[in-house]
Amino acid sequence: MGNSNFVDYVKINCRSGKGGAGSAHFHRSRRNPKGGPDGGNGGRGGHIILKGNKQLWTLLHLKYTKHVKAEPGGNGGESLKTGANGKDIILEVPLGTIVKNTETDKFQCEITEDGETHILVKGGRGGLGNDHFKSATNRSPKYAQPGEQGKEEWHILELKLLADVGLVGFPNAGKSTFLSVVSAAKPQIADYPFTTLRPNLGIVSYRNYQSFVIADIPGIIEGAHSGKGLGLRFLRHIERNSILLFMVPSDSNNIKKECMILLNELKQYNPELLNKSKILAITKSDLIDEELIKEIKKELPEIPYIFISSITKKGLGKLKDLIWKELNADI
Repeated sequence: MGNSNFVDYVKINCRSGKGGAGSAHFHRSRRNPKGGPDGGNGGRGGHIILKGNKQLWTLLHLKYTKHVKAEPGGNGGESLKTGANGKDIILEVPLGTIVKNTETDKFQCEITEDGETHILVKGGRGGLGNDHFKSATNRSPKYAQPGEQGKEEWHILELKLLADVGLVGFPNAGKSTFLSVVSAAKPQIADYPFTTLRPNLGIVSYRNYQSFVIADIPGIIEGAHSGKGLGLRFLRHIERNSILLFMVPSDSNNIKKECMILLNELKQYNPELLNKSKILAITKSDLIDEELIKEIKKELPEIPYIFISSITKKGLGKLKDLIWKELNADI
């Protein structure tokens, strides 16, 4: 997935279709010149519908779709003919898409399964024809209902990546290099902070043709939960991951302190994130010897850890095994 093609936020104006008007028609024929009411109902206006599509990974296709308008319903006709429903507009979105109302910022729905649908904006109801209003005291109603107006609303679509593993670490922790080695993903890699400006997904092959998905999230800095750095915009992607893989380089001044800062940022953003399975990978371990590794082990936090090197591929097989074990722990 190219960086320039990744879009995880769009704002669109949705206008559902107006309902068709009911008919106030009366039956007339040579044999029955004064027949009763036979006006049909109007058709429903078109809905704006969201539909999950597992083949999509981004909201790019909706980036320039600022206005979406559904068709109105058809008017009712004679002989109790109901007007046609307005054509619905179906917006396909990647799994993990959430919807918010722009005015209230209120959460409305989330799409998590392929083929799952949700009516974002309902079309207006069709008006009732005059046949509906006839009664014992009013055998010839000369009125019918107009169709209900459609609704116009602005909505925000946000994507939270659905991945098995989310990479968590400061900028330059080696996350992008790791992803490029264990998967076919080709994230931008360079020796400066915030190389990763957009999340990257990589599919990691495992034994017996099995696989799992890793999401490389842009680096977190202290204060990210309050919007510093790349902040809140990318912390939301971590919410969808089953496992959090913390990545801290072996040349860090204080590995344990760095882990605590990362954990605190996640806690401040959403305390429930701390309930997820956690693994610590100490990266760039090809730069240190066994004696230093022993010293580092004494100061590590109490979560499963492993020393790895994306350059020499040290520990990558064991890390895959550990991830797979955690992913299938509850099965």
